[in-house]
Amino acid sequence: MSELYIGVMSGTSMDGVDIALCEIDASHCSLIASAEFKFDSEVKAEILEMINGSTTLKQVGTIDNKLGNIFADAINAFIKKESIDAKSITAIGLHGQTLWHAPDAEFGFSMQLGDANVVSAKTEIQVVADFRRMDIANGGQGAPFAPAFHQEIFKHLSKKTAVLNIGGMANITILGEELKGWDTGCGNVLMDYWSSVHIDKNYDKDALFALSGEVKEELLESFLEDEYFTKLPPKSTGREYFNPTWLSNHLPLFDTIKAEDIQRTLLELTAKSIANDANNTGAELLIVCGGGAKNPLLMQRLHELCKAEVKVSDEFGVSREYMEAMAFAWLAYKRVHREVVELSSVTGATKDSILGGVYG
Repeated sequence: MSELYIGVMSGTSMDGVDIALCEIDASHCSLIASAEFKFDSEVKAEILEMINGSTTLKQVGTIDNKLGNIFADAINAFIKKESIDAKSITAIGLHGQTLWHAPDAEFGFSMQLGDANVVSAKTEIQVVADFRRMDIANGGQGAPFAPAFHQEIFKHLSKKTAVLNIGGMANITILGEELKGWDTGCGNVLMDYWSSVHIDKNYDKDALFALSGEVKEELLESFLEDEYFTKLPPKSTGREYFNPTWLSNHLPLFDTIKAEDIQRTLLELTAKSIANDANNTGAELLIVCGGGAKNPLLMQRLHELCKAEVKVSDEFGVSREYMEAMAFAWLAYKRVHREVVELSSVTGATKDSILGGVYG
């Protein structure tokens, strides 16, 4: 019997809150309705300041509550817009906003904020959240989680398939008898940062800024020499690693390289780091989703650099924009039914786990 779930995702880029209403049963997950709600710019600035600088316990608690209200208000607006009976929703799968991801630390953790109690109270729907920490408790990376969902919805494909999600970070899934996946590194995060500084835009729409520059090979080589790109999976990353400080450490010629050339080189970094990993998998088909799939120059470079046939997920009936939100609706279904999520081969955990806590 199918049930209705809402998935909520705000990624590393913090450009919006994605909401997906899904109909889910034991063998299917179908997108019924979806919407994106603009992320609060002041809260985004606060979060970036916390990540890139110092913070206090008061700020952490305040942001947790603010994000809970942002998510709840977006869900309620979505429910009203789509004329949904809230009582028909079994649960909300809430990823939360990642502030810090450090599974490899001496005391490993991953912090996603957005108080699920606030969301449940304001929507009057039970919420499933805190998906990552059980996997980390069992020795895993707690990321990426999308591969389990990719396996579920693309398992019918006959070709050797890889699925690529390009958000703030980029992650790749290798489908097969043993599921594999990892973060390839930075997706849009450094390009978005550079655009915000130099053209006062949250992102480089249609890659126009990057198209005005050229790749600086010496700088690209410096980027690609970073140890993360040669580290073997399981591995995952986030803004705590790929951030303005990381970029400035690789810009010894900062004053002599044009801003547009740096933007173009950052795009090439994303494309090459992805292609290097994809080409090593032997995949025949690479299915792309996420915000980066809308970047025409990035997609062009993936077509040129990857050995596999490159297609967007929409060509297989799955929205490239709402894939991750759908994934967390599906993960909520798995938690409500107390089903183990098979991710240990991806994250390196000692065992597969039931993921997430239920609120409300």
